[in-house]
Amino acid sequence: MLSTRFLNGAPNWVDVGTADIGGATSFYGALFGWEFQSAGPQAGGYGFFQLGHRIAAGGMQTTPEQGPPSWTVYFQSPDADATAKAVEQAGGSVPVAPMDVMGQGRSAILADDTGVPFGIWQPAARKGLDVVNDPGSLCWVELYTPDIARAAAFYDAVFGWETSAMPLPGSTYTCVNPAGTDENAMFGGLVPPADDPTEAESGPYWLPYFEVEDTDAVVAKARELGGGVRMPATDAEGVGRMAKLVDPYGARFAVIKSVPQVS
Repeated sequence: MLSTRFLNGAPNWVDVGTADIGGATSFYGALFGWEFQSAGPQAGGYGFFQLGHRIAAGGMQTTPEQGPPSWTVYFQSPDADATAKAVEQAGGSVPVAPMDVMGQGRSAILADDTGVPFGIWQPAARKGLDVVNDPGSLCWVELYTPDIARAAAFYDAVFGWETSAMPLPGSTYTCVNPAGTDENAMFGGLVPPADDPTEAESGPYWLPYFEVEDTDAVVAKARELGGGVRMPATDAEGVGRMAKLVDPYGARFAVIKSVPQVS
């Protein structure tokens, strides 16, 4: 599971680029209880979605030239420049080269060898998100990709990820954890779009999951606020009750009321 004791290769940040940051603030504020705080005039409009006084995500207004509204998942890197080079060597690309972020850390936007964008964050003063796994915060990520073996090889070359197979009715779910850890550090999965009717027409992409207290209530609220429902609330045995949503501007995300895990 995710932890704020972030490990190299694990998710440590998530943010949304949106066509209307004011509208997105209203939507996610009503949905998750987030409040938006600007990072200051020097941050180019970037800011933080806070859950209480804890940062749960980032966000900023983007232009059509920067791509459609979307969520970006960031993974911890001990050396952003070395990770960017590893991405290129593994057949990926570097849309936004590593840069220092006001003394808080070093960041880049990269893309895997199928073109799926993701971010990296090399911590300095800012280690990462302040809260994960609590209701209203990031708890899981999934990569939808048609070639699981290819994706596993790419991310292993870049981050050293380890994968394991979880049997499901009629299929197998590929779980991911950082190098040298066990199942307690699993943070996401690799999923073929063909295994999920919701994703059958989607191109490959990273999908963030946010923990909620009541999946059905969040789905109803998202509709009320002008969002869309890509997959209605659905039970996954031993995992939780989940739904896939889209905000009013087109950014895709998922929510889940997780089944408590017995250690």
